[in-house]
Amino acid sequence: MDTRISEAIIMRVRDFGESDLMVSFFTTDQGRLTGVAKGGRRSRRRFSNCLDLFCLTSLEYGQRRKGDLVMLESGRLINGFAGLRSDFATLSLASYLTELTEILFPQNLTDPAMFELLRDSFAAIEEGMYTEAIRIYFEARAMTLGGYRINLERCARCGRAYTGAGMAVFMRTKGGIACLNCERPSPDNPAIGPVAASILCKMQSEPWKNIDVTLLTTDLISEIRPVVKRHMEFRLGRSLKSSRYLQL
Repeated sequence: MDTRISEAIIMRVRDFGESDLMVSFFTTDQGRLTGVAKGGRRSRRRFSNCLDLFCLTSLEYGQRRKGDLVMLESGRLINGFAGLRSDFATLSLASYLTELTEILFPQNLTDPAMFELLRDSFAAIEEGMYTEAIRIYFEARAMTLGGYRINLERCARCGRAYTGAGMAVFMRTKGGIACLNCERPSPDNPAIGPVAASILCKMQSEPWKNIDVTLLTTDLISEIRPVVKRHMEFRLGRSLKSSRYLQL
């Protein structure tokens, strides 16, 4: 059995047997894994406060050559993100971000940028950042990292470059925009203006540190929201279970 130590975000925890825990966690170097913490419900020495939901933890674990489960040996808490569990609204948003990560990144699919996005978004929630801005940015960036980037560069029908000189129409079946000569707005294909398109393009491409959150006003988010919502519904083929609890 190979032993590794990885920085990890705890995604799900449930009781397993009389004293063990089944833990799902997202790592920087191995993607999403599921492991068993032997005696995890009682061991204060090996797993002191580091297996709570959403915690950022340094985990030591053993990987078998065959099989999906890993064996958790010990953990060291890096950041408990206690604020995420302080009220229903923050708990719901953190759960939503976690669920979207699970859908886009199945077991063992590794992407350090996605790990950083989830970690930094948890930090933003705890710092009290505008929650609507956190959600819309996370959705746009996560969908891009998961392989579903919206094409905002040219018309999906005629191929003409979009210069940002006027309104465009998002086409959910194409995963991109169309010019007004080729398509008209509709409930399924919402319009998007040049400023919103520019901000959405940046959200898809840039990490948190490069995003000026003050630009994400309520009006701008309201314009981007229908585009991202239709895009996610069409590409993922489902609604997230945790979305029903979001108060946004």
